[in-house]
Amino acid sequence: MKYILAAIFTLLIGYILYDSFSQPTTADLKGNFKETAIYRNENNTGPIVRIYAVTVTGSPWEEMQKYGDLMPYTKYGSTKVYFFDQTKPAPASLVPGAENFDAQFNSNCLAVYEKDPNGQVKFTREPFN
Repeated sequence: MKYILAAIFTLLIGYILYDSFSQPTTADLKGNFKETAIYRNENNTGPIVRIYAVTVTGSPWEEMQKYGDLMPYTKYGSTKVYFFDQTKPAPASLVPGAENFDAQFNSNCLAVYEKDPNGQVKFTREPFN
């Protein structure tokens, strides 16, 4: 009886470890995604705001959506990911507010992924055109 329980326990632990280490990551996505800038507010007592600038090869719209879904999100916080063409300049720094980077990069922005404080996702192609 104890051998059966030990075998079940070992299988359960093995499954948990396998499941933990086989989760998808942004490296698994097609599009050669590279983060060029990250902003996270220092306020740990209120809503956490995360903003990312990411370069991508081509226009893999579905992969961009998946990339945004994989980014960290805190309940009642917000996450915003700007996607830029890898062959064009992208911002090296981001700031909070309505405009998160210099307007000179607007024409290079392919898409924006936003997750608001309610957890609602919005994916916009060519947001500045």
